[in-house]
Amino acid sequence: MNIKLIVIGKLKEDYLRSACAEYIKRLGRYCTFELHELDECRLSDSPSDKEIAAALKKEGEQIKRFAAGMIVPMCIEGKQLSSTELAEAIASAGVSGSSTVSFVIGSSFGLDPEIKAMGQLRLSMSKMTFPHQLARVMLLEQIYRAFQINSGGKYHK
Repeated sequence: MNIKLIVIGKLKEDYLRSACAEYIKRLGRYCTFELHELDECRLSDSPSDKEIAAALKKEGEQIKRFAAGMIVPMCIEGKQLSSTELAEAIASAGVSGSSTVSFVIGSSFGLDPEIKAMGQLRLSMSKMTFPHQLARVMLLEQIYRAFQINSGGKYHK
């Protein structure tokens, strides 16, 4: 199985980079993992809706170059799943012939509607709002947990 994490922006804090590196290392037992950190479009201090839309479109074009297989955009209006349900979704992607699952985290303004439309599963972490950098760590932990669940590991218990 191939897992891609496509994100807009880079992690700034060492402790978050360390946490991500730990989960990426753990995932190496279960899958081929690719991280694609893409450039965030710079906006003015008070961007207009038109400026935001243009930036999301440009970021979306970058995302399309790397997204493959089952595409999972992370968005506030997405579906909230339990850890077990996420494990089932990843397992069913493999069974249905998609050996790649691409998770996509956008910028602070979200994702281009076209990227959301490409998604076979739109996923939301919570009704609460999290910083994008923390969301990356949380998502990696949940992907790792999903592989543990699917392999019968003890981590989930």
